[in-house]
Amino acid sequence: MAGFTEAALERVRVARARLVAAREADDAVEEAQAADELEDALRVARDHGVATGDEPDNR
Repeated sequence: MAGFTEAALERVRVARARLVAAREADDAVEEAQAADELEDALRVARDHGVATGDEPDNR
């Protein structure tokens, strides 16, 4: 399972970086695609119990 967790976290990291780069380049099409990829990567991680740091703080 550690391999899956690492892969899921890497997918989220790459998607976040892609989104930042698209915003910096003011590329609306790339930004939309990157946002979709990030949303999907976060969903997959969440569905499999992988903490990405985006979880709400329920104190």
